[in-house]
Amino acid sequence: MRRRRGMEQFSMSFLDAMSCGLGAVILIFMIINHASEVRATGKHRDIAQNLSLLEEEVLEKRSALAALTAALKETEQQREAAKREMASLKDIIEQEDDSDEEVRIREKNIKALKQELKAIEKQVNSLREEKGDGDATRAFAGEGRRQYLTGLSVDGERILILLDSSASMLGDKVVDVIRRRNMSDARKLASPKWQRALNTVDWITTQVPVTASFQIYHFNTKLEAALPGTEGKWQSTDQGKRLTEAVSNLRRTIPANGTSLELAFRALQTLDPAPDNVFLIIDGLPTQDVSASQTGGVSGRERLRLFTTAVSRLPKSVPVNVILFPMEGDPLAASTYWQLARTSGGVFMSPSEAWP
Repeated sequence: MRRRRGMEQFSMSFLDAMSCGLGAVILIFMIINHASEVRATGKHRDIAQNLSLLEEEVLEKRSALAALTAALKETEQQREAAKREMASLKDIIEQEDDSDEEVRIREKNIKALKQELKAIEKQVNSLREEKGDGDATRAFAGEGRRQYLTGLSVDGERILILLDSSASMLGDKVVDVIRRRNMSDARKLASPKWQRALNTVDWITTQVPVTASFQIYHFNTKLEAALPGTEGKWQSTDQGKRLTEAVSNLRRTIPANGTSLELAFRALQTLDPAPDNVFLIIDGLPTQDVSASQTGGVSGRERLRLFTTAVSRLPKSVPVNVILFPMEGDPLAASTYWQLARTSGGVFMSPSEAWP
């Protein structure tokens, strides 16, 4: 009985020791495995962070590279442009160097032409003084005498001036005419185109010989003399006083309504004797007949018909000098009035904004 009891105690102690050892081994294994997982996870995290930083750095370098590439391309373009400009300048310099002799010849020719022009102007002035050209009592605020440059000669014993005073004289474009037509009378009178037309009449009157007779009409759908009550009668210059009065009256005239050229040309028939020179200041083909019966828009063909009818009213052998201020939308006006001036023996001109 004692031996059996002793063996049982020994067996239990051994099993306990083995169990403890096994548990210790398992615990150590679990601790080692957990540490490995922690280290692996940390390494993975570090690797991911490093990869992210590398990607950002790569993107920044790519962006910088793209910017540098664009800047380099722009610089190359500027360099090529500079090269082309330099080559062009070299060509110009070479041409100038090669043409020094031509430049000297040109300068010599210009100098000779200037001397010739001075001689001609001196001769013209002498002839004007002998002839008594213009009205010495009237002056025009302009730069010199434009007659020599334009070929427009204001001479004759009886001079007639016809001024278009229709609404189209308010502007060069249809939209300007419509806009100014609804403005105050003061704004209408100040319209640049109308002022140019008035200045043209003013300039012509300064060229009228002192001994000549004159008449000035303005017309739209009505015909009125610049000096009221003088219709159908020639007027003396009276040393410029009557001309000044006529121009002053015109400057108070407000453009309105359509254009009846026939009405203006029919007035020539009432002047006896007929005029030696007619000056027509107008901006386009007529839009009305004598009765002013046209309403709404007028086609180009209808305007040509009205023009033909008006010209048929002109007396024979009367030169008509046309000064045209072109109007938008009337392309046939210039050629038509040029033909009228040519066939009648007058002069046609379409002056710049600075004339007279």
